Amino acid sequence: MKGLKIAVIGGGSSYTPELIDGVIKRTQELPVRQIYLVDIEEGKNKLKIVGNLVKRMIKKTGLDIDVNLTLKRAEAIKDADFVLTQLRVGGLAARARDEHIPLKYDVLGQETTGAGGFAKAMRTIPVLLDICKDIEELAPNAWLINFTNPAGLITETILRYTKVKAIGLCNVPIHMVKNTAKLLEVDSSRLQIEFVGLNHLVWGRKVYLDGKDVTMEVIDKLCDGASLTMKNIPDLNWDSNYLKALSMIPCPYHRYFYMTDELIAKMKKELESGEGTRADQVLKVEEELFEMYADESLDTKPTQLEKRGGAYYSDAAVSLISAIYNNKKEIHTVNVRNNGAILNQPDDVVVEINAVIDSNGAHPMTVGKLPPEINGLVSSVKAYELLSVEAGVTGDYNIALKALAAHPLVPSVKIAKLLLDDIIKENKEYLPQFE
Repeated sequence: MKGLKIAVIGGGSSYTPELIDGVIKRTQELPVRQIYLVDIEEGKNKLKIVGNLVKRMIKKTGLDIDVNLTLKRAEAIKDADFVLTQLRVGGLAARARDEHIPLKYDVLGQETTGAGGFAKAMRTIPVLLDICKDIEELAPNAWLINFTNPAGLITETILRYTKVKAIGLCNVPIHMVKNTAKLLEVDSSRLQIEFVGLNHLVWGRKVYLDGKDVTMEVIDKLCDGASLTMKNIPDLNWDSNYLKALSMIPCPYHRYFYMTDELIAKMKKELESGEGTRADQVLKVEEELFEMYADESLDTKPTQLEKRGGAYYSDAAVSLISAIYNNKKEIHTVNVRNNGAILNQPDDVVVEINAVIDSNGAHPMTVGKLPPEINGLVSSVKAYELLSVEAGVTGDYNIALKALAAHPLVPSVKIAKLLLDDIIKENKEYLPQFE
């Protein structure tokens, strides 16, 4: 087997040890020979700390993998087989602004959803398009696995505006599978969930245990107070009447749409009390993690990494890479063009859905029509995403205004305009397209 080169853009991320752990676990099926971790000048120190931990992890296993740390993106991408993007333009300080600004107007402030997600997308789109230019030129046959949030919207941008072979990835579906397995006290390998929707707006339409439909059993447990949430989302209980009527498993992010008023009140209270929003809390977790990473005796992925909300990322990312490389024809949940899988959504839009993965990429599995109780929300958020993609590429103020006004969590055009003006003002250095 020929040795693979993997380039990780955003290599100084605290998630990187999670990724390397996945590579180490799959050495029998994935002959990785070179890993390039690349970051920007501002992330130089983090890259060094994470990179040294990665080298210790590799050394401990005795694997013949060459780990390179670089600030030269072109060097990392050149002739790569796989490029992974896991970057955060503006860092956690920008994320904090994304969460704080909307709360001024009693609008939900969240990293990837609503106005906060819009701000993150506007900062990210120019950078990802630039990365894709490098891939087109230096590694035209590479697969881009995009983990950068908002993953669905960014993947939509890449597939519409570049020639790069890209698949979007999120750890929410695999998180739901693992947590549902714990709920049922079974091994996750026995479970299959039929996922359908958009990134961070995905439903488990059916849950199968050894091929038997156990969807309502899972819903009954959720109605009894069982939890399927993630570290980065408040664990509020679902309304049992609605959940039974829906007869589907909502992902943790649906709380932002189904419990908006409760979450806005909770976030404002936390911000005013000094506890801060999730970004403020993550800053503390990151400090602890990097202190651990810097310890030269550490040579494994620390369990504390699960506090970052990125649990199972390695399972999702590296198993996807292996499925492509080994032509496995496995089922994975990914962000990919619809291509007729959901009959009442356009063929050319990106959806989050189960797909068969082989050496030619992702082939979405047909699910028919979405029922009206979820199709309306999917259509509304997809309209926002398409407008946001266009705004992020063109820097057109009016299109950006239409995008925010279209989002179901933004209550009026007046508020949309106030949000947009604040977002542009506070992110000016990261928004060259709006100049």
